[in-house]
Amino acid sequence: MADQLALHERLELHEILTFKNLCLTKAATMHGLVGCEELKGILETDVTEGKQHVEQLNQLLKNGGISS
Repeated sequence: MADQLALHERLELHEILTFKNLCLTKAATMHGLVGCEELKGILETDVTEGKQHVEQLNQLLKNGGISS
């Protein structure tokens, strides 16, 4: 029971998830618009890591904070 997230923690996680989704969308969109190869590489890395972070946040919300 101590591993469950409190309501305010769930709301904060949801807020972080929303922000991370926005960042992921922006990075993915900008990747196709930039001409600099170095910047494209940075954006590509950001998209890859962002997807992992979104998945981790989703798992935390689904599991209620319980580590599996």
